[in-house]
Amino acid sequence: PESWAAQADADVAIWTLRMEPGAHWTLPAARGQGTRRMLYWFVGEGLSIAGEPQGGHAALEVVADRELELVNTGGDTVECLLLQGRPIGEPVVQYGPFVMNTQQEIMQAMQDFRRTQFGGWPWDASDPVHGSAPRRFARHPGSAQDEVPA
Repeated sequence: PESWAAQADADVAIWTLRMEPGAHWTLPAARGQGTRRMLYWFVGEGLSIAGEPQGGHAALEVVADRELELVNTGGDTVECLLLQGRPIGEPVVQYGPFVMNTQQEIMQAMQDFRRTQFGGWPWDASDPVHGSAPRRFARHPGSAQDEVPA
């Protein structure tokens, strides 16, 4: 609730889109003025956006202030991810997984991570992957499931 993204005027949306062959869908216009949108098309063989056939899988900034018709023009399912939001209007500095406002804040985050690992890593190894065997991966509030199927 304290996040900038939780504010109504941030106009944040994250949509996953799955369209069967021949499906038509109209993406509504964003509510906020200055909102930006990125559409990531990553599955399927044919997609038309506002009447324009796309040449292949792509990351596209699309117009946010008007409706856009999406059409699956291929013979298989199309999948897309749409990310939307109004720019924060603050400086952004990124290094690896850390995103802050200043280089000094990045350096502090890296020092904190080296010192505390942000509360510790609960597994025996620091490997970024855990193999194909089902293991505890994430805890979700209100969920008893601690395993992810292989």
